[in-house]
Amino acid sequence: MNDIVYASATRIAQAIRHKEISAKEVVQAHLDRIGQVNGALNAVVQLCADRALSEAKAADEALARGDSVGPLHGVPMTLKDSLDTEGIISTGGTKGRESFVPSEDSVVAARLRAAGAILLGKTNTPEFTLAGETDNLIYGRTNNPYNLDRIPGGSSGGAAAIIASGGSPLDMGSDTGGSIRMPAHFCGIAGLKPNTGRVPRTGHIVPYGMGAVDALTQNGPMARYVEDLALTLPIISGPDWRDPAIVPMRLRDPADVSMEGLRIAMHTDNGIKTPTPETQEAVRSAARALEDMGAVLEEVTPDALEMIPDITPNLNGGDGRAWVRRLLDRAGTTEISPFLQNRFDSAEPISTERFSQTLELLDQYRSRMLGFMEDYDAILCPTAAIAACPHGETWSDENKSAFTYTGAYNMTGWPGAVVRGGTSLDGMPIGVQAVSRPWREDVALAIASRLESALGGWQKPEL
Repeated sequence: MNDIVYASATRIAQAIRHKEISAKEVVQAHLDRIGQVNGALNAVVQLCADRALSEAKAADEALARGDSVGPLHGVPMTLKDSLDTEGIISTGGTKGRESFVPSEDSVVAARLRAAGAILLGKTNTPEFTLAGETDNLIYGRTNNPYNLDRIPGGSSGGAAAIIASGGSPLDMGSDTGGSIRMPAHFCGIAGLKPNTGRVPRTGHIVPYGMGAVDALTQNGPMARYVEDLALTLPIISGPDWRDPAIVPMRLRDPADVSMEGLRIAMHTDNGIKTPTPETQEAVRSAARALEDMGAVLEEVTPDALEMIPDITPNLNGGDGRAWVRRLLDRAGTTEISPFLQNRFDSAEPISTERFSQTLELLDQYRSRMLGFMEDYDAILCPTAAIAACPHGETWSDENKSAFTYTGAYNMTGWPGAVVRGGTSLDGMPIGVQAVSRPWREDVALAIASRLESALGGWQKPEL
């Protein structure tokens, strides 16, 4: 197969099963590609090449024997360094875990490997995944493959950068305020934040059991192609009998979703930060494409979005980020990144009364958003107000509210998929976001898949 490093995970799995190519050849091709691009990107921070090649050899031998195989048999993947991986250093970007080697895989890693996937290495993340830029004191910063002077986003920036560059067809991100969807937007790939309660967080650096902020963080797939998100989601979903938030809810097939008559609310401005003209046009182009497919589009902005600035600072920082300090203590970290220090410095503790009032506001926000969604199947909107900015500018006064388009749906808990829908004036990818009703990842993925076909989706960087 030509250009195997740019094929989808779905196509790679088919080619291996049909013996068009061996798993060992596929794994070696991706290791070679990582070697070509990672010096410029700094996206892959731990490589397990020997183990990957050994597992690929075993995968080929199993196929030759006629053994039954999983849906990802022989498919290479990388995994975000916030996820524990047995036998491989897993830092979560924090110094206290600089040499930490887990004795077992995180649940999502174990499920992917049980389905036949082969781990190539770990991808970079900011400390504890708590930044929109991918940089830390252990491995340094990761660069965007479309412009090395720009951010790949965070916190799954290493994953997005290596996927976009052909070093991996598949990775697993985590998303607390947009950490899957924003890197997908910045690097022109596809990503899915599943519904709250869908995928276990066991073995993630920000685990389950996080109190007031517990519902915000979800694990989800990232790939160049939407079909790979749909392939992977059933593999990683469902109770693990440790994460108490996981619900055994039915998972539906996006192939069964028709665009004909689908009711979609569209907005290009959330009233908090106005996006660039190119971003707004990408959303409008997506809306026109969906209308051509028979969807019913209405331009309307949920009124409840106006509540976000009143909720987010107090929810995340109202305890002075004591919840983050507890994570630091558990990791044994004493030296923290400048960004995390800034997060502490900017977090003003509030009274218990005010904090409980914030939780009530959050519930009111969720109720108002749910009432809005009664009339629609999905929301189409920007992923962020800007394309990838230069390193160090994520939390400038000008940009810090640019990322409210994703956090809005961590607070509702609803699924959101991102796919490339346009290009900025300076050549950077622009993603559009499709958010669906609770538990309807199938609708978000179906919309993303149609937009991928209509608008082109991922485009190969020159790197």
